[in-house]
Amino acid sequence: MSDLGRVQVLAGGLSHERDVSLRSGRRVSEALRAVGVEVEERDADAGLISALENDPPSAVFPLLHGAAGEDGALREVLDLLDVPYVGSTAVACRAAFEKPVAKTIVSAAGVRTPPSVVLPHDTFRELGAQTVLERIADRLGLPLVVKPSRGGSALGCTVVHTIADLPAAMVSCFAYGEVALLERHVAGTEVSVAVIDVGDGPRALPGVEIVPDSGIYDYASRYNAGATEFVAPARLPDSAADACEEAALAAHRALGLRDLSRTDLIVDSAGVPWFLEVNVAPGMTETSLVPLAIESAGRDLGVLCRDLLQAAAQRSEIRRS
Repeated sequence: MSDLGRVQVLAGGLSHERDVSLRSGRRVSEALRAVGVEVEERDADAGLISALENDPPSAVFPLLHGAAGEDGALREVLDLLDVPYVGSTAVACRAAFEKPVAKTIVSAAGVRTPPSVVLPHDTFRELGAQTVLERIADRLGLPLVVKPSRGGSALGCTVVHTIADLPAAMVSCFAYGEVALLERHVAGTEVSVAVIDVGDGPRALPGVEIVPDSGIYDYASRYNAGATEFVAPARLPDSAADACEEAALAAHRALGLRDLSRTDLIVDSAGVPWFLEVNVAPGMTETSLVPLAIESAGRDLGVLCRDLLQAAAQRSEIRRS
């Protein structure tokens, strides 16, 4: 058995991504048990705080997706309880979770990101929907990507090729959040790059190329086995692959992230990566990108997760001393 002691994997929650989170939690728990770690799986419910206070684990691995797990609130609670956890601080999570904020910070660090417009639902309604959309299309050009400014798993995300399709895309987007991000579509190869840090500094894993059968990497393409081809490492020239890893590391550092992150990019025909977003609690399911990257790097998922938990526990011990 591992000398780490009992650890806890948090999964579930009440967001639209609950099912994905539960699958991530099961996958990580099984991988940890396979390397001798004692694991308890737990939902983030009304009994969580008392359970953590009465019988605190050595460390927690939060795998809640969506607002509940990625907006920093859960990390704030864990900090209040002085429970060590894998992942970024609450402050860093908040910056990464708000896509427009993350784009601004990462762009300032020298990474390209598609031009965009942020449009709250109230502004969209009060200023005249059609007029606003026409001006945005004139400014950014078509096609556009419409997506909620917060959230993940491509929920509420639509690629729009004509003005006529924009209103429906906005309705879909606002079903998942009050603020829409409209972004110029960049044609190219979709690549995801994970960054890990087990205490020896952040390192980028090989990029994973994403080739959805439908042409769009939507919710169904992400979580239905066989709906998307994943290639790891990505089929890119060395220069482009290196640029993707550098972009992911730059995003990780600029946003002040730690332990684990996943940056999503589009590589254009010139081999230039464009930053789309970063995930502080990436999926760990059978079709998720980070486990594929870990395997491509010749690492074991259970060992890496154990090392991340160990680093979190040691970080807490150093702080207390």
